[in-house]
Amino acid sequence: MARTDALVLGAGIVGTSIALHLVKRGLSVVLVDRAGAGEGTSFGNAGIIEGNTIFPQAFPSRLDALLRIALKQAPEANYHLGFLPQVAPWLASFHAWSRPQRLVETAHVMRPFFARAVAEHEALVAESGAGAVVRKTGWLKLFRQDRSFAATARERDLAATFGIPTRVLDMGEARALEPSLEPVFRRAIFLPDVMSVSNPLALTRAYARRFETLGGVPLTGDAGRLRRDGDRWQIATAEGTVEAPQAVVALGPWSPDLLEPLGIRLPLGIKRGYHRHFQARGNAGLARPVLDADNGYCITPMQQGIRLTTGAEFAARDAAPTPVQLDRLMPAARELFPLGDPVEPTPWMGARPCFADSRPVIGRAPGQSGLWLAYGHGHWGLTLGPATGRLVAELITGADPFCDPTPFRAERFNSH
Repeated sequence: MARTDALVLGAGIVGTSIALHLVKRGLSVVLVDRAGAGEGTSFGNAGIIEGNTIFPQAFPSRLDALLRIALKQAPEANYHLGFLPQVAPWLASFHAWSRPQRLVETAHVMRPFFARAVAEHEALVAESGAGAVVRKTGWLKLFRQDRSFAATARERDLAATFGIPTRVLDMGEARALEPSLEPVFRRAIFLPDVMSVSNPLALTRAYARRFETLGGVPLTGDAGRLRRDGDRWQIATAEGTVEAPQAVVALGPWSPDLLEPLGIRLPLGIKRGYHRHFQARGNAGLARPVLDADNGYCITPMQQGIRLTTGAEFAARDAAPTPVQLDRLMPAARELFPLGDPVEPTPWMGARPCFADSRPVIGRAPGQSGLWLAYGHGHWGLTLGPATGRLVAELITGADPFCDPTPFRAERFNSH
């Protein structure tokens, strides 16, 4: 029986960052996952480290947008009809949290987290030697309609209040930044201080290597087999059983599989998403991620090619892939940028773990001493991984947390 100070369950960007921060604070740490670091949900995203985010993705407010989704014509969202009864309570709560005053509340609650996002990544990038996959070229949000651009006014006002630099561009100014974009949009917002990543898997693996260099131990095991033994947590791995007084659940969409048998039932929703890489035709290229706001997708330059990412799909986590959103958005994407042939034979699919209030759960697990939670980051797992790692490590070691952890406690759901 091997003993350690802390078990971290889940080697995505969040769990790997937590394990690394704990090791940096002098703890002996075992990081457990059934796959390699960064191979789960963290593998697929737009590669944007969104320290400048203001509002979370919200429930559509316009009737025409809702109708397109209902009729399965919208590129930004899809659903499995048989799953709707199961997800309906979550969607109702999500709708409530999408009211304007609630969005402003969320923006203020999340601001300290986002304000640290880029700096925390920069620190880990520097010490892990991952600079080759990181760029600081900002990102572009494009608007094909004046109406959709006008809808960003409140967000831009809040950005100014928070001291976040934004630049409103006309089509010509945006195309000066990205000459390969076609003139099919009217306005753009440029966020200059945003970092992005050309290979999210490589970034997580670099952080995992740094964890090992500092003495951390990665082991292969099924985190769902965690069990209590007296005052310690114990898990069987391929290399033997390990126990520790502290355990952190950072399993993303798989967290309920472990927590519900322990009596911890939190209202986690799943937004599935897809991506696929494409060659660029001719000498076309991108220097930064680009959002087509009216169609709900990103194109972003990756080492594998131009990555095209979809919006949300509401379906059972483990249901077979239905990448119809990619088909729906291809005409708009090819109209905007000269995408060539796909690089892979089939799209990648992942499941984003989301709470309806667009905040992760971070902190002690209710009713379970020595158990900590860090999951539910939704669209922001890559962005907030290192900041989450720092916060969890500060809470476990009794250090002063860099931000107030109260809004992220699991107990907040008991008050609604």
